[in-house]
Amino acid sequence: MKVRRMQSTIRMALTASVMLVSWAAQAQFDMTGYLRAGPGASKKDAARACYGLGGAGLKYRLGNECDIYGEVAISKTFKTDGLEYKALVMTNLYNPQTDTGEAKTSFNQMYVEAKGFDIAPEASFWIGKRFTGRWDVHIVDEKFTQLDGVGAGVDSPVGPGTLGVSYFSNSTPDPKVSGQRLNVDYAGLPVNTDGTLRVLGTFTRGDFTGGKGGTALTLQHTQKKLFAGGRNDLLLQVAQGSAGLNGNFAGLTSGSNVKSTRVVDAFEWQVGPFGGQLYGMFQNDKDDAQKIDSYSVGGRASYAFTRNFKLVSELGHSERKPKGAPTQKLAKFTVAPTLAIGEGFWSRPELRLYVTSAKWNGAANAAAGPNGVMGIDKYKDKTSGTSYGAQFEIWF
Repeated sequence: MKVRRMQSTIRMALTASVMLVSWAAQAQFDMTGYLRAGPGASKKDAARACYGLGGAGLKYRLGNECDIYGEVAISKTFKTDGLEYKALVMTNLYNPQTDTGEAKTSFNQMYVEAKGFDIAPEASFWIGKRFTGRWDVHIVDEKFTQLDGVGAGVDSPVGPGTLGVSYFSNSTPDPKVSGQRLNVDYAGLPVNTDGTLRVLGTFTRGDFTGGKGGTALTLQHTQKKLFAGGRNDLLLQVAQGSAGLNGNFAGLTSGSNVKSTRVVDAFEWQVGPFGGQLYGMFQNDKDDAQKIDSYSVGGRASYAFTRNFKLVSELGHSERKPKGAPTQKLAKFTVAPTLAIGEGFWSRPELRLYVTSAKWNGAANAAAGPNGVMGIDKYKDKTSGTSYGAQFEIWF
C-alpha cells in the first residue's frame, strides 16, 4: 500500500508540474525553479547515509543530501493604467529518501503583489503565501533569515535603503493554536565604502491560552569588493520567547526565559577559475532547564580546470555542547569531480560524482537516536562512514 501511495503521489506531482510548465509555455508566463536529485550508497549491507548534527547550520550539504527536492514557480506580470501586478504560484516535491518513502507535494507559494498606486507610487504591496526576507549560506543549506508564511506586506524605498513591513498569521485547527508576527526589515543602509547594513526586527505573540510573545533582532553587515571582489556577510542575531532567530515564529508557548544568540559569518569569492564559500557560526540557546552551545566552521572550494570541468571539495567541522552532557562532534569531507556550464562557483547546472567521508564521536551517535548518526542499527556503534554517488543541481 505504501508503494502504491508513493507512486500515486509522485504521479500527481509530475502531473501538476507538467500542467504548470504547459500553462507557462502557452500563456508566456515566467518560470523559475530549483531541482536536485541523484543516487547514492554507503557501506555494504547499509542504506545510503548522510552526516550532520541536530541544529541549524550544522550539516554541510555537498555529497551529503539523501533527499530529492524540486520546486517550480510560475508567475505572470500585468501592466495597466500605470499599475504593475504580478501573480505567482509555486509547487514543490520533497522525498526524504532517494527513491523510497512517501513523497510530499504542496503549493508553498501563492501570492499577488502590485505597485504604482497613486497613494504610494514607489511602494510594492503584496498579500498571500510567500517566501520573503530570505538570506542563506549555501554550503550548509540554512536560511538564517526567513520571513516565510501567509501574510501581507509593503516594501518601499526609504532614504538610502528599502523598508519592508509585513504581517503574518499562523494557525492550526487541531489543536487550535494561532499566532501573529510583525516583521520590520530595513536593508541597504550605507555604513562604509561598499558596505551596507540590514536591520530586521521581529515581534510575535500566541493568541491562545498559554501563548506567549517574543522579540528578535538581526543586524547584518554586507561588505562587497573585498579581497579581489569577494563578498562577506556578518550577522548578529538575538531572540527571546516565541520569536525565532531567523525572524519567523519559534515555539508559540515559549516564554521570556527562552533566549537564543547567534553569530554567522560567510565569505564568498571568485578569482579566475578559483571560487568558493567559507562559513563560521556560533549559537547559544538557553532556558531555565538547559543550555546548548553550537558552533561550526568550514568551506567549499571550486577550481575549474576547463570551462566545463571543475573539481569541488568541501570540509566542515561542527560541535554541539549541551550543558552537563558530552560534546557532540562531527567532521565531514567531500570531493566531487563536476561538469558545469561555466567556471564560476555559482555556475549551474552541475552534474557531480562524489565521495564523502565523515567522522564523529559517541556523543553524536547517542544524540542522533538508537541507530546513531548513520541511522542503521548494525552500524549504530560506528564513528565513521563513507558515502558515494552522483547528483545534479540546477536553479533557473
